[in-house]
Amino acid sequence: MRMRQTGRMRIVVLTGAGISAESGVATFRGAGGLWEGHRVEDVATPEGFERDPAMVQRFYDARRRAVASVHPNAAHRALARLEDALGDELLIVTQNVDDLHERAGSIRLVHMHGELRRALCTACDARPAWSRDLVDLPPCPVCGERMLRPDVVWFGEMPYELDRIEQAVVACDVFVSIGTSGAVYPAAGYAALASAFGARLVELNLEPSDAVVPFDDARTGPATTLVPTWVDEVLAGAGAD
Repeated sequence: MRMRQTGRMRIVVLTGAGISAESGVATFRGAGGLWEGHRVEDVATPEGFERDPAMVQRFYDARRRAVASVHPNAAHRALARLEDALGDELLIVTQNVDDLHERAGSIRLVHMHGELRRALCTACDARPAWSRDLVDLPPCPVCGERMLRPDVVWFGEMPYELDRIEQAVVACDVFVSIGTSGAVYPAAGYAALASAFGARLVELNLEPSDAVVPFDDARTGPATTLVPTWVDEVLAGAGAD
C-alpha cells in the first residue's frame, strides 16, 4: 500500500444507503425500498418532475419528514470519530441525501447526490437550507421566485463536486466502500480508480457488492458492527499495514 513519508494515511470513504438503513432510512432497492409503488422515471428524473411536479414534491416532502425523525447510528458516529482523529486526511463522499453524517459530527464530506435538507431554485440556482414542504411552492429565500425543487440529483443529472471527489480518490492511500451496491456510476468506478493509483481497497457491506475490482479487505455484516470495528483498527494502527 502506498504511504507518504509522514506515515499518515489519506482515506476516502464512500458511503451508500446501507450505512443509513440501520437508522431506519429506507433503501432504494429491495423489498420495502423507496421505489415500491413509484416508477423511477416518475420520481427521480427531470422528465418525471415536469410531468407531475406536485407528485414529485410530495414524494420528497415525505422523505424529508421521515429523515428528520431518525438518528445517526454507530457507523455514522464511528466515522465522525475517525474524522476527529485524522482531520483533513479523511474525506467522506456520500451517495445519501440524508443528513445523518452531519448530525453525527462529520464536516469533511461531499453529498454527491444532493441533500434532502436543501432546496434547489431553478430560477437562480441557489441551494438554501430547507426543512419544510415544497409542494405548496414557497418562494425562494434568495430571489423570491416560486421555483424550488428538491436539491436531489436525479437520473440524467450531473452529481456534485466530481472534480473534488476524483482528486481525493486519486490521492488517497485507502479507499473504503460502505453500504453501497457498487452499481451506480460514477461512484461505482471510484474503487477501480483508487486501485489504479495504488490505494488499498476496503469494503464494509451487508453483502458483497458488484464492484468491478477485488477489494483487499472485504467484510460483510451490519454497518453498525463493521464500521466501528474498522475505525478502531485504524486508530490503533492496524489499518496502516
